[in-house]
Amino acid sequence: SVSRMPAVAVISSGDEIVEPQYVPGESQIRNSNSWQLLAQIARAGAKGRYYGIARDDEDATFRLVSRAIEENDLVIITGGVSMGDFDFVPGVLEKAGVRLLFTRVAVQPGKPTTFGINENAVVFGLPGNPVSSFIMFELFVRPFISAMMNYNWRPSVREYPLKDDFSRKYTERMALIPVRLTEDGFVQPVEYHGSAHITSLSGADGIISVPVGIKNLTKGTLLTFRSI
Repeated sequence: SVSRMPAVAVISSGDEIVEPQYVPGESQIRNSNSWQLLAQIARAGAKGRYYGIARDDEDATFRLVSRAIEENDLVIITGGVSMGDFDFVPGVLEKAGVRLLFTRVAVQPGKPTTFGINENAVVFGLPGNPVSSFIMFELFVRPFISAMMNYNWRPSVREYPLKDDFSRKYTERMALIPVRLTEDGFVQPVEYHGSAHITSLSGADGIISVPVGIKNLTKGTLLTFRSI
């Protein structure tokens, strides 16, 4: 028995986004998300299709999203799912016939992750910050792609002790922290300044989860480690 390779569309959104080959102007940033996601899609065993950047125009975004839904099995949109003046992706999705099943998740980073279904395709709206989009893909999209191919993929999950004491400021959501594995068998958070700090992932072997309500962790605490 075989399963068809899913076609997965990737769209980035925002006037501030420019493609990697261009030098960003004032208030602009390179589009790392799309190429990061295309690599993750390929690793998951699917075929990624890049649809470009949706500018901050509702009608243009609607046309691009509608075409992607029509031509693919799964659509991923990054950015435009928060609460800014131009974050109208959820409204565009509903206009395109997508029934939104959730628009928030109780994790940090990745809170504004959105998911909906259409008769032609399913849609994930991922946050615009690159660490958020990377981690939310691994947590939600990669298992979904595997299930579409009738493949019961599971990440490598183990328990390791914490190398040093750790604390965080906010505790209302589960925290997902990039960490490295040390030679002596511990996990140690990498230098990490939030969900825009994409280079933190280059030194990370995986992520640990810190439960809701937990502010401080002491050295030696056993933590669940998930490889990335």
